[in-house]
Amino acid sequence: MIDINEAKRVLKIEAESVLNAVERIGENFIKSVELILNCEGKLIVTGMGKSGQVGQKIASTFSSTGTPAMFLSSAESVHGDLGVIAKNDLILAISYGGESGELAAVVQYAGRKNIPLIAMTGRLDSTLGKASQAVIDVSVKEEACPLGLAPTSSSTVTLAMGDAMAMTVLKAKGFKEENFAEYHPGGSLGRRLLTTVKDVMHTGEALPIVSPEDKMSEVISSMTSKEVRGVAGVVDSSGELLGVITDGDIRRFLEKENTAPSAHTAKRLMNLNPKTINKDELAEKALFVMEQFSIQTLFVVDKETKTPNKPIGLIHLQDLLKAKIR
Repeated sequence: MIDINEAKRVLKIEAESVLNAVERIGENFIKSVELILNCEGKLIVTGMGKSGQVGQKIASTFSSTGTPAMFLSSAESVHGDLGVIAKNDLILAISYGGESGELAAVVQYAGRKNIPLIAMTGRLDSTLGKASQAVIDVSVKEEACPLGLAPTSSSTVTLAMGDAMAMTVLKAKGFKEENFAEYHPGGSLGRRLLTTVKDVMHTGEALPIVSPEDKMSEVISSMTSKEVRGVAGVVDSSGELLGVITDGDIRRFLEKENTAPSAHTAKRLMNLNPKTINKDELAEKALFVMEQFSIQTLFVVDKETKTPNKPIGLIHLQDLLKAKIR
């Protein structure tokens, strides 16, 4: 029979264990953060068993938030992997009891090479605790395991304390969204914060460009034959954008006028003051502008040139959707 109260008991114990750890954020925590901030090399996170698995996550969190970090298996360290630790590195060793035999080689190596050591342990007076320059207390009153054997509360507190350290370092470094995106180019945030308009715009012969005096028959031909259909940019003699003609403009003209569009020139139907976007703007901003003004295309310009309104590209809503900007 499934006892749902057991699940609730586990969550309560682990939640209380994390809350109790808040009171231990003090001098040693600050010293640990300072050591990480001042580290000129990488952060080496090491541990065994469940501590090692938690350590892998902590190392990953630091790496993705601006602090070069890697996980070193304490067991593998005695078989040559100690070579990954350089003199400018910093070691974060995780062991609840602080007496893990596998950690001994790492602790001794740190001592010989004068490499700073941070300990995350539940026993501050352990061998690991005494050998470290800073000790993070991850002790718990009880494990959530009903047998009192499996690391549960202790591993949860260790993971939470690792997150607390990483986020404190992140804030101290002034790490921002765009920095995070650089480390996550394959994720949705990376696409949003790294993809610019010029990365997805159509250029060259793909641009439907006409002059004010062009007949509408020529304009319509350009609007239907180019890579992006349903729009044409009207430019002056210097190539700067005067207006835009869309399928919607033609439909609205037909509703109001008795004459056919083909009897007129582009100047007669063009929409003045067209919306444009600079090539270096984020693609997400282009999407925002399209949504704000209920349009599906934007001509792209380069504001840094002598002709800041000359279209150099064209971006369509479908281009942004294909790029998975949202």
